[in-house]
Amino acid sequence: MLNEERRPPRAAEPRNPGRRDFVAASSALTVAAATGGVRAAAPDVVEQDVTITTPDGHCDAAYFYPAKGHPAKGRYPGVLIWTDVFGLRPVYREFGRRLADSGYAVLVPNPFYRTARAPVFSDVHAFNFQSDADRAKLPPLTGPLMAAGAAERDAQAYVAWLDAQPQVDTTKKLGSQGYCMGGPLVLKTAAVAAARVGAGASFHGGSLVTDKPDSPHLLAPQIKARILVAIAASDDARDPDAKNVLRQAFPPPDEVEVYAGDQHGWCVPDMPLQANGKPIYNKPDAERAWSQLLALYGATLA
Repeated sequence: MLNEERRPPRAAEPRNPGRRDFVAASSALTVAAATGGVRAAAPDVVEQDVTITTPDGHCDAAYFYPAKGHPAKGRYPGVLIWTDVFGLRPVYREFGRRLADSGYAVLVPNPFYRTARAPVFSDVHAFNFQSDADRAKLPPLTGPLMAAGAAERDAQAYVAWLDAQPQVDTTKKLGSQGYCMGGPLVLKTAAVAAARVGAGASFHGGSLVTDKPDSPHLLAPQIKARILVAIAASDDARDPDAKNVLRQAFPPPDEVEVYAGDQHGWCVPDMPLQANGKPIYNKPDAERAWSQLLALYGATLA
């Protein structure tokens, strides 16, 4: 059981959630600038393709931060985004732009850089989890990332890279958020970089609680960050005890919430359809989750 004193108290007023809604941010087309892979992603946001050297190779990634003229002045808290199993692609660039427009310096790495450059999947919506052929595409990507110590090495390299950027305010804590397979990677990041990570958020994270000695929830005693765990109702139905284990590991002011009625992947707009043909993405609840994220970051990183 964690002691609540390890985390900062919740602030009364969170950071302003931002001036643009997700639809406006998503519709802003990225246009090429004249130099160095830097793109003006939106009037007030800069997007840059970068390469990060890790102990295991060279990771292609996307980096976002407020542009000159943005209402948020000076330097910004850094945020590391871990993607879902489909990796770095346009929808996660949209997440990076939107978060940067709220006043953060955001890094979105390609988690599968050991195997392939991003984007790995050209049409996520066409992926069929009921297809043996489609499912067979995943282990060559996830295997190297999930090898013992690999994600921890990556997390340390990404945190160090963020801290070296002139846009990042190193006097403020970092945030990390993850989706699907990125959920447990957030906990690993918060544990291996406990001195730097002040907030971590998992959205429909997979395998946060297992019966193995390396279950991510067992990292709780090493974590000093405030934690938000948003669980899909479909995941809760498969493992109803997991939420209780997580609530014991991460007591208030941490938050563990089941999103009633939602499917695994509800936060990500380009998710494949369910087997019944209905969408996984739930925009109203995705927006509520985003608001929770901004409240968490505003309370801990500002």
